[in-house]
Amino acid sequence: MESSFLTAVFLPLALFIIMLGMGLGLTIADFKRILVEPKAVILGLMAQMILLPLVGVALASIFSLSPELAVGVMILAACPGGPTSNLVTYLAKGNVALSITLTAISSLLTVFTIPLVVNLAMKLFLDAETALQLPFITTVVQIAVITLIPVSLGMVLHSKVPSFANRVEKYVKWLSLFFLGLIIVGLLVKERANVAGFFLQAGGVTLVLMIITMALGYAIATLAQLDNRSATAITVEVGIQNGTLAIAIASAPTFLNNPTMAIPAAIYALLMFVVSGAFAWWSQRQSLVTTTFSQKS
Repeated sequence: MESSFLTAVFLPLALFIIMLGMGLGLTIADFKRILVEPKAVILGLMAQMILLPLVGVALASIFSLSPELAVGVMILAACPGGPTSNLVTYLAKGNVALSITLTAISSLLTVFTIPLVVNLAMKLFLDAETALQLPFITTVVQIAVITLIPVSLGMVLHSKVPSFANRVEKYVKWLSLFFLGLIIVGLLVKERANVAGFFLQAGGVTLVLMIITMALGYAIATLAQLDNRSATAITVEVGIQNGTLAIAIASAPTFLNNPTMAIPAAIYALLMFVVSGAFAWWSQRQSLVTTTFSQKS
């Protein structure tokens, strides 16, 4: 895959709009919720920041991947959360406030953790002296620009003009999914001759990554005896990665400028809608069964 207008211009613009939409639904109280629900937030963040990269490196090592695809899997594992996870949590009748809190805090932390994880992946799977290695300080600043600035702008709008922000947020959320879809379709159409090969190369590892991380998120929440809605939120937050940010890190000229590394994220984003949709349906059914049983009791 080669860099193009899609990855050089449209992708950063789409990511800006997506992160702006996330900010429109956030308040300072969302960041303070760690004081209200410390166990759930801390467990979720530990799973996202520590468990995800460990699972990523294990799967990238186990599967027969080229070095660039292995790094692509690690980039994906280093980009937890995102606005899609909040939407899926809502559809699955999970704890949306907890989901938003985890997304908000992880977005701050990944500004620093992504360069660390990606550089370690470069050393592990590629030549340690590779020119593709991310400069830490520069990357931190660049990620902050495309994530924290639009999120902060959205939060300011939410604070200053809440009625406008509330009206716009729901449209921006669906617009975010539309943009993500356009990016994926654009990348796949551009490489349509290789799509089948991409699925063969990265489909298995990204599907297993999603299923294992969702299962681990659910197991951690269950062992910690969190309520069902919080367990659902953590399952989704740990299991669904920010594919748009991963594609940007891999393929945008200001970052790695290696669209081949974006293949796992692009394939993942397609599979994500299927798996997360199935989970949301299952979770809704479980919630309905629980509610019906409680009413009969």
